[in-house]
Amino acid sequence: MKRLIFAVLLLLAVTLLKAQPKSEFICRVGFTYEISSSNNWGKGRPIILNVHPYTSAESAGLKPNDIIETIDGVNTLNVQPEEIPQLLNRAGKKEIVLGIRNLEFISKDFIIQKECKKNNAITEDQLASAFEMYSLETTSERTFVAPFRYTTLPEINFADFKTYAFTVPDPNNEKLENIINECIKKELSGKGLVFTSDNPDLLIQTFYFFDKNPNYKGQNKILIKKELVYRYNALTKKMEIFPFMPASTSESEAEYLLQLGFRLIDRRDPSKNKLQVIWECESNELLSEPYKLEEYAKIFIPLMCMQYPYVKRTEGIRFKVNNKAYYYTGINYNMDQLNQVIHIDQNSPAYTAGLRTRDVIESINGHSVNYTPEEFTAAYKKFIAATINYRDQSTLFMDANGFKYCMYWDKLQYPKIAETLKDEQYLPVFSYLYNFTPYINPDAANSCTFVVKRGTNNTEFIIRPSIRGYVTIEVE
Repeated sequence: MKRLIFAVLLLLAVTLLKAQPKSEFICRVGFTYEISSSNNWGKGRPIILNVHPYTSAESAGLKPNDIIETIDGVNTLNVQPEEIPQLLNRAGKKEIVLGIRNLEFISKDFIIQKECKKNNAITEDQLASAFEMYSLETTSERTFVAPFRYTTLPEINFADFKTYAFTVPDPNNEKLENIINECIKKELSGKGLVFTSDNPDLLIQTFYFFDKNPNYKGQNKILIKKELVYRYNALTKKMEIFPFMPASTSESEAEYLLQLGFRLIDRRDPSKNKLQVIWECESNELLSEPYKLEEYAKIFIPLMCMQYPYVKRTEGIRFKVNNKAYYYTGINYNMDQLNQVIHIDQNSPAYTAGLRTRDVIESINGHSVNYTPEEFTAAYKKFIAATINYRDQSTLFMDANGFKYCMYWDKLQYPKIAETLKDEQYLPVFSYLYNFTPYINPDAANSCTFVVKRGTNNTEFIIRPSIRGYVTIEVE
């Protein structure tokens, strides 16, 4: 259990913070980005990769693949890439104005409120990740690779295309093609393209195949048994096991073959003798058992469309899935002394209950908070080791850090897990983050009791947290 320990997260957090310019506060804008090197989409400009949930950036409406054309009126092409962080985080400014371009509009201003907190503050979101072994069912970060391959026409700017339509379905497979087209339509329309049959800019053509492999020679039973294939199911929003063969499998070991793809064809000038394919995504799967093409389309077309209009990787696409649900009170703790409240979010459950910055927390749900980060780390590791037999081995998976022994709790062991968490030797105070789960809190109480020291007096506060939950997925 050398990974997933609290000290590592704290050490990383402290290292990152100390690498910043010396300041009492750290400000975050609520999204990640990279400078595009693609001729097709925003070359030389910042492209938003991920928008963090519950931030001003999300509430303002920023989305992945948005091009940042200006920052507070400064054209992003007129500055060096290393100057972008300075523009996004100018000292003394609590908000920034971003000029955004995407498939929906040519230019639109977004006002983003920066989140500024003391540089030694640690949030409940971060603590949920630090203590995720309490509840891998609700909190984990995982990766998977999908056999998607992308091809683009380099000289084409995808921002020039606004409307689309589909080619005429094959009468012999009209039902299947309509299902596939509806999946594509949902994704492209969500990105801002407009579906129309009246002289569209783009024609979308699908292609697909499923059949027994004529070159099948037999499966490697050992490999199949050892290496389960997990993928993200866009319908259930969960990681699930699929009957696909591992990437290391040779085609002759697959009993079935599946192909699904679609291409975007430039038809702005129908007089051209040859229409050009400007973007194409193709998926080729090796399978150990039959699988319906329509189900594949519903689950994986949303992932295939993630790289339109911005293609970050062309093949062997690796996705990162961050799944998180935890109790949110709004308290930000001092990462060096975890019993100290360093910040409380305005209008949060803790703020409404009466807690304030500089309060000292004596206990949460009867468990003391008066320990060092190192003591919490040691006790957490001890808890993980003591409860390893309470986990369901059939749920074994590897997390995004490469830790291979992640498992969900065995449902038959829920009472024992909850009983173990009453033992103070494991310092389980931060298990309150998962108090809504039956393996942490069988009584299903929706409140937490905080004993707070102010001056020489101790005061008891009843906080009714809200559950913060989200799933984010991005191309690594």
